[in-house]
Amino acid sequence: MLPFIRKDLAQLTAYTPHPGAASGESVPSKSAIDRLDTNECPYDLPAELKQKLAWNYQQLIETNRYPDGGHAALKEAIAQYVNESIAESIHVPPLSKGGLHVPPLSKGGLHVPPLSKGGLGGVIPPKTAITADNISVGNGSDELIRSLLIATCLGAVGSILVANPTFSMYGIIAQTLGIPVVSVPRKPDTFEMDIEEAKRAILSEGCANAQTENPPVRVVFVVHPNSPTANALTTNEIEWLSTLPEDILVVIDEAYFEFSQNTLAGKLQEHPNWIILRTFSKAFRLASMRVGYAIANPELTAALEKIRLPYNLPAFSQLAAEFALAQRQLLLAVIPETISERAKLIAALTQHQQLQIWPSAANFVYLRVKADNRNLAEQQHKQIMEQLKAEGTLIRHTGGGLRITVGSPQENQRTCDRLSQILT
Repeated sequence: MLPFIRKDLAQLTAYTPHPGAASGESVPSKSAIDRLDTNECPYDLPAELKQKLAWNYQQLIETNRYPDGGHAALKEAIAQYVNESIAESIHVPPLSKGGLHVPPLSKGGLHVPPLSKGGLGGVIPPKTAITADNISVGNGSDELIRSLLIATCLGAVGSILVANPTFSMYGIIAQTLGIPVVSVPRKPDTFEMDIEEAKRAILSEGCANAQTENPPVRVVFVVHPNSPTANALTTNEIEWLSTLPEDILVVIDEAYFEFSQNTLAGKLQEHPNWIILRTFSKAFRLASMRVGYAIANPELTAALEKIRLPYNLPAFSQLAAEFALAQRQLLLAVIPETISERAKLIAALTQHQQLQIWPSAANFVYLRVKADNRNLAEQQHKQIMEQLKAEGTLIRHTGGGLRITVGSPQENQRTCDRLSQILT
């Protein structure tokens, strides 16, 4: 290792790249590759929208000029959408033994008022409405996570707390910055955070005693719904987050909000130490554009603006995100299909007695092989993943189980057929 590189980096592993192979190599398969390992939308942007984007690129974007470094137009559009999502969000009750109850969508799909200069579909926004000052835009949510860690924990002033299994990038980014990661478990039956363990961890890390050399917990990361386990935050978890002191930042990642229709954005006014992250990479079909955004108290977004790199979002990415918001009725119209396909996929997987399947509030399904021996189960998980890959289906082996993205009806059928062949 080169002598000027931090020695602790030798212990880290780089994020596994697309398409899910160990080092990004091509996947050996005689069949079409179904990429069900990264929770992307199975459908590309409509051709008409791509043509409009291309026209605007040719006519409006000067490639020799830097992009809008303040993201002014995009922030305004995002603020409108967030306000509408607060007003239109569906309350989803917490997980129960009977599974997750999701109210049925109407035949017309999701009700999404069109963006207009007049604000929320012509409705005057309330005084507590989200504005552009509440929005910060990043090159994917990963950049926002990194900026938050720099703003709160860098320089040995703080640790972060996560409940595993969860999105791995919180811990990975923290470790690259030399920030300690405190991990607490989840309940094995529902994947709800072990709140008592979290309380003890925060108390322990907050005390200067012989039990820990870490600085106090300054940031708690949660995903709503969680990845890879697909469970939404419960009432107990939300109430606990509400009790955390103001010197602890609560990061609520709502990357899959459009699939759960359950947001905590309406509670931000009550909690200045909360921040919500969202992305255009999932429901809005812009994974290649790398656009994420944060919703928070203006003092916090102002701090993020100081930390982020200048011109961090290319002009074309900003344009694509604005187009996606303006055309969201069209783009989000596939969500009812995704939810319906999710139910079919869960029903098909449940037919295999050797698998344990959990309810999902996202665009993916989480499962584990039933086994008394955890190591044996993990071996089977790896074997199933590799066998599916050989047949042309990519899934994710993570968190002690398997995560399968809900794809198109054809992709889901192939996945079920291939998995049946493997398990029988």
